[in-house]
Amino acid sequence: MDQIAGKRHLMDHLAGKRHLWFALSLVFLIPGIISLSIHGLNLGIDFTGGSSWQIQYDREVSTEAIQNVLTTHGRPESSVQQIGKSSDHTYLIRMKELNEGSPEKAELEAALGKLGTLNPKAEELNTVGASVGTSIRNRALLAIALAAVGVLLYIAWAFRNTQNPLLYGICAIVAMLHDAIIVTGIFSILGWLAGVEVDALFVTALLTVIGFSVHDTIVVFDRIRENLSRRISSSFEEVVNYSIAQTLVRSLNTSLTVVITLAALYLFGGSTTKEFVLALLIGIIAGTYSSIFNASQLLVAWENGEIQSLFRRIFRRGQPSTAAA
Repeated sequence: MDQIAGKRHLMDHLAGKRHLWFALSLVFLIPGIISLSIHGLNLGIDFTGGSSWQIQYDREVSTEAIQNVLTTHGRPESSVQQIGKSSDHTYLIRMKELNEGSPEKAELEAALGKLGTLNPKAEELNTVGASVGTSIRNRALLAIALAAVGVLLYIAWAFRNTQNPLLYGICAIVAMLHDAIIVTGIFSILGWLAGVEVDALFVTALLTVIGFSVHDTIVVFDRIRENLSRRISSSFEEVVNYSIAQTLVRSLNTSLTVVITLAALYLFGGSTTKEFVLALLIGIIAGTYSSIFNASQLLVAWENGEIQSLFRRIFRRGQPSTAAA
């Protein structure tokens, strides 16, 4: 009992400040939502259609010089990025559709060749049609939507013996959306400020983040269910507090090992996977936070009637006022 009391005391400070944790989430959510509504995402050719052209020189060539050549030849929208080791002198050009073997490609290749000797063996041109890009985008949205529905149904079934099984699924979905919006919002800001593009790998990272977030949330929820069946306290808030205390160290240790690995990959890995690793890194941190400070606390807020009270106040404000007769 002393151990239980100690863990309850440890978590009282967290549970009592749940509105602070919700507000902290909003601090990260609101800028991303604003950026998404104004600028959207900087979609790569996987979604918009276009070509990615990898070229390699025998010496260092500035990206500005390559960009100037592309602009001069009617491709001002193109982006140029140096990839791999700096000693490789390899560059990736993203542009509107450019067909292999076309006169335009030959003309561009000749103009770029004036900046230095090109290595034909390292050249690689990949083209995605606009219709294919639209199909990939639609399938990506469908995959995320199906994942959300699947999570809701699974958690509702897994927690069917609790008093309100659907509530657990809804709270897990809210936490999952919290993580997804933070990741996409930050990438929207990065796309606006730094030209970071979103490609098919980003969707893979987002689905991975969703899976990790839900997994971490289920661990906490499952402990809540066990402690409710054991009736360790008559207060639902205390049960949640104790359950979080039991799983807190495990959640932090698991997430920390993943974060350290991803940080190493981001710092020392290849440049072509940096955005993918960055999305995972942001998502894992957000997912760990939401599982502890959002999903479980939403259960408490619902059981205490705080969410229902908030909805009632919003509904009343939306009603037209009527003058007394």
